[in-house]
Amino acid sequence: MRVLALDTTTRTGSVAIVNDGDVLVERLGDPERSHAERLPTDILIALDASGLALSDIDIFAIAAGPGSFTGLRIGIATIQGLAFVNSKQVVPVSALTALAEAASNDLVAGLIGVWMDAHRRDLFCALFQVTDSLTSAADRLIELDPPMVGEPGVILTGWEAAGHMPDVLIGDAAVLFATVVPANIRVIAAPPLAGIIGKMAVVRARAGEAVDPAAIQPLYIRRPDVEIARETARETLHHGGRGGHGGSDRS
Repeated sequence: MRVLALDTTTRTGSVAIVNDGDVLVERLGDPERSHAERLPTDILIALDASGLALSDIDIFAIAAGPGSFTGLRIGIATIQGLAFVNSKQVVPVSALTALAEAASNDLVAGLIGVWMDAHRRDLFCALFQVTDSLTSAADRLIELDPPMVGEPGVILTGWEAAGHMPDVLIGDAAVLFATVVPANIRVIAAPPLAGIIGKMAVVRARAGEAVDPAAIQPLYIRRPDVEIARETARETLHHGGRGGHGGSDRS
């Protein structure tokens, strides 16, 4: 099964061409250029390097989030368009799960924490248990803590209180906030995700988890900054207007 996989959850991102369990090509993006500037050219370059054409692709895969809102929209729209034109299905994969999959390769059993930089000193995170299933098996990872956003110290305190301190932390935020991580937890930098997502897509597609392009739902954990700013501005205007009639809303 030939898969074209795309990750736009980070500024750099990546694209990969996978054939069953083999990554034929994996290319990192140029972080100095936006995803809108690089796509679909990066995909066409990867296809050319693999010796394949779009018509040779059996299934498409996309990192569905979390991550940059703009990056997610562009990446998902690109994959939806390519899949629709070629009458193919898509396998959406959480970037958090893909990072856990990467960390599980050399972990027979244990807990994996995933930390992705959410900016503003926050991180996107999830917690997984590695089972003794075969590598890349669909049930190898069990989600213990669902995706959420928060501060590093608060997340660690919550995991410790639940008795779920990870053996490994992986992701760009794991490196960024390494100083708050206990010394007994191994920190792993985030690898490129497109190849991992492509291999996961093979397993999931064979398990019947591929969907029509229009059915892809982005994984948003936090509301967009522009939406929060718009709501704050409305509240400011609302309270300012009421305050002009005697100031009864002041606390």
